[in-house]
Amino acid sequence: MQTDYINLIEPTPKLLSKRCKIISFILRIFLQFSTFTSALICWFIYDYFIAIATLLLSFIIIGIVRSKIRNAVIPPRQREYQYNDKAIADWYTAKELCL
Repeated sequence: MQTDYINLIEPTPKLLSKRCKIISFILRIFLQFSTFTSALICWFIYDYFIAIATLLLSFIIIGIVRSKIRNAVIPPRQREYQYNDKAIADWYTAKELCL
């Protein structure tokens, strides 16, 4: 049986400074919970029908934002791996904000 593995070029970067860790944490919280918080706010202000529409629309928008951030900072040969929101936030913070 032949097994082909993708060579891992770079490991997920470790953030050393407290500033970079806080930025990564805020970005991770945004990616994880902004969909539900926008729907809850719309449900509280308007109606449940508009909240459901907002939930679906924000799910699509946050998915696009997540994929754009992921493709901007992860090396091309490593994009076949699946990354969670914490790893995407760490990559983005390390590559773009904390060199």
